[in-house]
Amino acid sequence: MASYTPPIDEKKLVADLQNEKTAAQAFDTLMRTFGEPMYWQIRRMVVNHDDANDLLQNALIKAWNNIGNFRGEAKLSTWLYKIATNEAINFINRERQRNTMNVNSDDASFLLDNIEADEYFDGDEIQLALQKVIAKLPDKQRLVFNMRYFDEMKYEQISEILGTSVGALKASYHHAVKKIEKELSDLNP
Repeated sequence: MASYTPPIDEKKLVADLQNEKTAAQAFDTLMRTFGEPMYWQIRRMVVNHDDANDLLQNALIKAWNNIGNFRGEAKLSTWLYKIATNEAINFINRERQRNTMNVNSDDASFLLDNIEADEYFDGDEIQLALQKVIAKLPDKQRLVFNMRYFDEMKYEQISEILGTSVGALKASYHHAVKKIEKELSDLNP
């Protein structure tokens, strides 16, 4: 699913969100406009539908609670993606720590388990294989690959969200693609 640039005036939406009289309706607009793209951003990172839903709710609550602090230095959509991404990264780090402490397993094992156990996964064998290969990537490469490949984000937007240079993002994406190509070619020699 490609990222969606909504046909709305983000500056007006921010003003409406920061106005006590229009905040509730504006937040409904925010959820209808950005909820699904944020969900998919999170879902590709944590894989599991239920976890993604919970993290989306957390991200939306953080956005609601902090909209008064939004300074408009970035686009509203970029700010929302950053909140969603941070929620997902924090979740992955907590899960990794919990799994390492409990089972001493490798980093990607909980993501791979989530892929196989997810009742909402509707992909075919090829999609499942791709998701398993993506889950094995280092966090930053996985994140950059998902944002660039699935969300079709420009490097500049990813740079704003992750606070990383465009050059570093291009390198991460290149390395991710090469690893994915190698892993998939090893599956089907």
